[in-house]
Amino acid sequence: MLALRLTRAARPAVQLRRLLVAAASAGTGFLLLSCLGHALNHPEAADAAALRLAWCALPLAATVYLALAVARTDPGTRPRPGLSAVGLGPGRLMAVSALTTALSTTLGSMLALLVFLHLRGDLSGLPFDGAAADALAAGLPLPVPATLTLLAVPPATATTAVALALRPRDPRPPATRTRGFGRFGAFGTAPRRETFGAYGRFGGRGSGSRGAQAPEADTEDTATDPEPPAPDTEREATPAGLPWGVALVTAGLAVHAHAGRSTPAPSVAVLLGWLLTATGLVLAAPGLTHLCGRLLQSTRPGALRLLAGRVLMAEAARIGRPLGVVCAVASAGYAMTALYDSPAPAFGPLSALGALVVAGSTVATLLTAAVEARQSRADTTAALLRLGAPATMLRIAAALRAAALLAVFAPLTLATATLSALPLSR
Repeated sequence: MLALRLTRAARPAVQLRRLLVAAASAGTGFLLLSCLGHALNHPEAADAAALRLAWCALPLAATVYLALAVARTDPGTRPRPGLSAVGLGPGRLMAVSALTTALSTTLGSMLALLVFLHLRGDLSGLPFDGAAADALAAGLPLPVPATLTLLAVPPATATTAVALALRPRDPRPPATRTRGFGRFGAFGTAPRRETFGAYGRFGGRGSGSRGAQAPEADTEDTATDPEPPAPDTEREATPAGLPWGVALVTAGLAVHAHAGRSTPAPSVAVLLGWLLTATGLVLAAPGLTHLCGRLLQSTRPGALRLLAGRVLMAEAARIGRPLGVVCAVASAGYAMTALYDSPAPAFGPLSALGALVVAGSTVATLLTAAVEARQSRADTTAALLRLGAPATMLRIAAALRAAALLAVFAPLTLATATLSALPLSR
């Protein structure tokens, strides 16, 4: 009941994001059901049906990624002071987020079932009644257990991912206990390092004589360990995946170049190359975003460039990963279209639906991550406005950040897609 009330009382923008999750779940569910229809029409081609079902993993992953991003930006389930006193602690809020995700994805699966039955011709009285009867095995009975199992995959996967990502964590840092050498080379975990001369006072603590204990106290008071230096927070905040991302992108392009030597190119090598390239783009995107922030602050920056660069550096991990996913999807889509000789590739309706689900979910995830970043720096923005910063400067800084990211990632995406498709299009 609490999840339903929070769902009904949400703002229109939040409801729109939930509807996007439902739409992505509906598209994924329809693709899964279409695989079932193909398997019913062609029972002898089990390998082709399994391959179709395996390709549905891409829209499923995009749907789960979007559902997780929407759950993180839901203001109704955000921890606030005083909620634990009324029974809404972190665990309860996590359960509410998971239940809200389950409601949205279940709604999408039900919509997918209705559309599937309508296109099969089982539901009449609406436009396009039975328009895809031949492709969806209209003359064969639909197995209910298999249908319910396929429709339950998007809600179960998205709900589990949200519950695992938003599970309560201990805010206290783990206690680090260093293992050192004790007296006479014995291993031990001492709270502080032994001072000089402690090895010569063996037995002094157990002798009970005050003369043997006083020098030990004086020595320990005078020979205290200095405070450890403060860590470099800026260096710790720098994403460390840029070298690995560059290495994976290079490996993926090398796999494509090797696959292009044989005609036709082996599908396994092409898929492996695209997987390595996409993983490298996702790993390298936070580091490139951080680098964009540094470049904006170079060569004697003013207040505008300094503000834009600092925000990019602070939000590099939050914005970089969805941006890397968008670049990977865009480069893969461009490479797929470049493999065809005609300007309009002959994609089927199911392929177009899958591409729409993947592309739409990744773009919506990027926009949702931008909303999450804006919510995280809401206090800083309010403080700047109270100090007299004009709202126009904040908007110009946001446009400058977008332009810097576009100037870096658009050529990178185009170059990666061109280099990926060049060996395969020969």
